Amino acid sequence: MKKVMHWFLNPPVTGQTTILIIRLMTGTVFLWEGVLKFVYVNQGVGRFTKLGFPFPQTTAHIIASGEILGGLLLIFGLFTRITAFYFIVQMIVAVLSTKIDLYFGRSPLPMPPALPKTGIWAVLHETRSDYAQILTCLFLLLEGAGRRSLDFMISTAKKVYQIAS
Repeated sequence: MKKVMHWFLNPPVTGQTTILIIRLMTGTVFLWEGVLKFVYVNQGVGRFTKLGFPFPQTTAHIIASGEILGGLLLIFGLFTRITAFYFIVQMIVAVLSTKIDLYFGRSPLPMPPALPKTGIWAVLHETRSDYAQILTCLFLLLEGAGRRSLDFMISTAKKVYQIAS
């Protein structure tokens, strides 16, 4: 357990500065999706109610808050590995809870507006953005936030402090 915690809390920070682009893309998508859950009932409480989540209002607000906070953490590159792991789990749950019933044509959510409406191709089409978010978070989980991040600044400050003391 100690090794796992060390791995999460000490991510690599010497990666390419262009990792910033992946962080900005991934973080801003989660940020605005979290905001949308508060602004539009059909994206937040209404969606969680249709899907049969327990305590849909509370659940929607917790998920939305997590997306806003986590999106900001990714954008700034702080606690990147922990945040990326959280989002991978969240996105897997989202796919399993919203897309599997689409395969069978019995989704409680509105069906896609155009063909394919059911089956594997409908699921693959509807999960494309979820899939992209999972993979970008997996990249950040493995590679860390890169040099243009708060994780890098904290790591560098720790090393300077250790040398000085």
